[in-house]
Amino acid sequence: MAEMFVDLWLRADAANPDSSVTAAVRSLAPQVDLPQRPRSTDAAPTAARVVAVRTSVGADAWTVVVAAIRDQSEPAAAASSPVPPVRFYAVSGSGGKDGQPVTVGGAPAEVAAPDAVPVPASQFPTRVPAGAALETSLGEFVRSYLSGGQGAGLERYLSPGLRVSAPKAAPYARVDVENVVADAAVAAGAAVPADGSKAQVQIRVIGEDRQGVRWPLLYRAEVTARAGRWEVSALEAGVTEPPAGTASSAVSAGAR
Repeated sequence: MAEMFVDLWLRADAANPDSSVTAAVRSLAPQVDLPQRPRSTDAAPTAARVVAVRTSVGADAWTVVVAAIRDQSEPAAAASSPVPPVRFYAVSGSGGKDGQPVTVGGAPAEVAAPDAVPVPASQFPTRVPAGAALETSLGEFVRSYLSGGQGAGLERYLSPGLRVSAPKAAPYARVDVENVVADAAVAAGAAVPADGSKAQVQIRVIGEDRQGVRWPLLYRAEVTARAGRWEVSALEAGVTEPPAGTASSAVSAGAR
């Protein structure tokens, strides 16, 4: 509701009280103050996306911080008064618990961006050299994964019983592994270790699409040595380091 309110409020105009946008804002907050634009303005600025990024709930009230993201195709603002591509607004109100009506307290307040959480220290301290058995195997796996999956021979890189749903419409004309890091030194050897050896790895990939755009991609996986080769035994997409003690068998992003 906070997202919808900010989206409507940004497009409303106090000088045009009969517009459908103004009526929609008033239905959410009857007494809210609205922006007022000069008559020379052709159209109200809009946000391409409005996304709630933080919620604080108290005993009788709540506040939601909403990010309003401008469309990059909009004309650039004058250098003397640049408009940031993302602006943040705090919306306060009450109600909404257990199906109760929601009430908006008034106009949004423009606020600073929420503080970013510091990036934790890497849990992958071991660099896997280019050309090592694991780096080669993961390079073949990622290329197969991003070129259609099972139909491209993906299963040959997976541990028995693991199924991975690969993206079917990946647009990459070329896929390169930039680097591989692991949580165990056993992953960095030139040869494959004894059967049952395991490691958690992070794979940085560059996918180049048919228009020449290079996309940095990041994957995490668990790998297991078996029959003289490394196999992917779990796949998880994302950039967040797993917390200590996380079960290594957890998989996501289409892997199961």
